[in-house]
Amino acid sequence: MSKLRHLFNISYCRYYSIQQAKKKLPIISCKRPEYNHYEGQTYRKFDGIKLASQGWLSSKSKNDHFTIYYDANKKEEKEVYRKSFEEIGVCNELSEIMIAQGFELPTLIQTKAIPSILEGYNSVITAETGCGKTLAYLLPIFQHILEWKPHMKEEFNSPLAVVLTPSRELASQIGQVAENIAQSFNINVTTLIGGKTKQKILNPPIEYSDILITTLGAYSKLVTTGILKVHNVHHVVLDEADTLLDDSFIGKVENLLKKFGIQYKVQIQSPPVGCQLTLVSATMPHELPEAVNSFVDPQSLRTIMTSNIHKLLPHVPQKFLRLGKAQKPMELLKLVQADVNQKRPVMIFSNKTSTCDFVSMFLNENNIQCVNINGQMAVPLKQGKFELYNNGSVNVLSCTDIASRGLDTIRTRHIINYDFPLYIADYIHRCGRTGRIGSTNDCTVTNFVAWPREINIVQKIETSVRKGIDLPNVNANIRRQIEDRIARMTGAGI
Repeated sequence: MSKLRHLFNISYCRYYSIQQAKKKLPIISCKRPEYNHYEGQTYRKFDGIKLASQGWLSSKSKNDHFTIYYDANKKEEKEVYRKSFEEIGVCNELSEIMIAQGFELPTLIQTKAIPSILEGYNSVITAETGCGKTLAYLLPIFQHILEWKPHMKEEFNSPLAVVLTPSRELASQIGQVAENIAQSFNINVTTLIGGKTKQKILNPPIEYSDILITTLGAYSKLVTTGILKVHNVHHVVLDEADTLLDDSFIGKVENLLKKFGIQYKVQIQSPPVGCQLTLVSATMPHELPEAVNSFVDPQSLRTIMTSNIHKLLPHVPQKFLRLGKAQKPMELLKLVQADVNQKRPVMIFSNKTSTCDFVSMFLNENNIQCVNINGQMAVPLKQGKFELYNNGSVNVLSCTDIASRGLDTIRTRHIINYDFPLYIADYIHRCGRTGRIGSTNDCTVTNFVAWPREINIVQKIETSVRKGIDLPNVNANIRRQIEDRIARMTGAGI
């Protein structure tokens, strides 16, 4: 009898906890409500987790869907004290510029990162997309240069700080942010991207630059040829560091950064002694590659992060829609037409250039003005098309992952993954093009899920949300993942 009573108590407690959870709005809302998931809901170890996407490998599951949205459960929060820019060490001149630009208080990652960089520490800054990481390192750099410059001899082609990026688009964007700050000071900002590197080698420029924002490839060539000097560089930033440290770039990064003599901690004085390193990204591998040891002492790196890294955006509803391949074009047309009618800017991501081109052509043929950008386009053409979207001339952009990292497109209110990304890091970065600081509150993400490999990734995402854990395998080292996958397939005789 006591054993039956014990089992009854367990069952009752479990039933009661589920009922209490269901009083809140679901975090996962499904087409079939019995698969909804609520805040505080747990799963018994041996029962397994019932996924809304469990049967999606079957063709009978077409048109099934579920939505993940955390903020539906958000309660009224009491006003929490937030530090001002001055309180975290930012000088009055820079604080006033931030307020003039509409930034009254620093964001969480800025509050955490700025003091560390100001004190001269090598730092790893990891935080969710769209939360203000660029200013988190630019403000300390500007402040240091304001202190140092009066005490240093000006030399041409010899910057004091270098920001390295993997893409021209990101370099151009960071350059614009830096120039908006620099125009109030006697600080020179230069943006250098590829495309005219040979011309600069043949006809070397004579430029006085304090902050250089550049792509890795262009900068490496000009340093190697001796046109750009490194002896005065006291700040090196790797923006989108997870990409720059993957197998595609790490060799070039290693050879370049060995030239800077990065210190354990820079002596903040005028003039300064040493060079400090800052690594920045929304996704970062748990362990940095061993090659990093060749240019910085890993023990010197301060890790600064927020609690939302490697998680889905909590404030943006994300719908996962199971479709057949043939259904995707018409579903896309329906969604984009609704966006156009409501004047909602939308970015449509595809995995391949050919699909990206098809999406643009298909929408234009159906009287929806759409521009497209991909990595195979000439640089001027690509920049011009993105600017058409960014300045509001066009509200529909078809793109590949060339547009998924770092680009600050606060106009975007809807992300459509026409092809679901094949890597979870890419999903995080794509979704991060909406719901950014300064965006409106009605941003959404819609995912088309059609192929078995896509379904497998969706199931991993859904499982992590139901378990309340970080997303798995958030690793931007795509080249390594592809090689590992091929090796596993070869080993299995596939």
